[in-house]
Amino acid sequence: MTTEKWIEGSTDIMRALESVGIQFEIENVDAFRNLDSPCVFIGNHMSTLETFVLPSIIRPYKENTFIVKQSLSKYPVFKHVLLSNDPIFISREHPREDLKIVLEEGTNRLRRNISVVVFPQTTRIVALTLEKFSTIGIKLAKRAGVPIVPFALKTDAWGNGRLIKDFGKIDPHKPVRIHFGDPLIISGSGKKEHEWIIQFITNKLKMWFEK
Repeated sequence: MTTEKWIEGSTDIMRALESVGIQFEIENVDAFRNLDSPCVFIGNHMSTLETFVLPSIIRPYKENTFIVKQSLSKYPVFKHVLLSNDPIFISREHPREDLKIVLEEGTNRLRRNISVVVFPQTTRIVALTLEKFSTIGIKLAKRAGVPIVPFALKTDAWGNGRLIKDFGKIDPHKPVRIHFGDPLIISGSGKKEHEWIIQFITNKLKMWFEK
């Protein structure tokens, strides 16, 4: 699948969601649009929606791929979309092996000017669980010597399904909100940047859910 086709398909999904009443609020795209290098996007993971919609937001300005769980490579139809965009597959069951894969393959993508989207949580959840928000994206950015672009999102308009988790009910009364933070350069161990990202996402979620 070409970049143009991926953007078109992703945009079609966004338009379909808008057609049933979902409103999108997207902030600070300039955070990465003005970067002259690839980057590592790090954000929370709430639903299937962001996997389908983020390419229409990011891809027009940055060629990108995702770090995704291996099981997605077996999904009918969807696996072909993933495979055509050079994803980084991990097990989510063997952290050390996953880290090795991400550092090696992620650095390879970044050196080819392909930005990498990382969801450091082990699963999709509405509330941010700090102990499950790993530093895998921080370590990748540090190794590759590229900036981080953090993002916070609220995508619970797309619920989790009972039989198939990825396909739940759509609630048009819940807006979709995506806010990109300004780029960060890793200094030292990256602990400070990791804490800043967590605080950025936490503050955004608190504000959005209190509205």
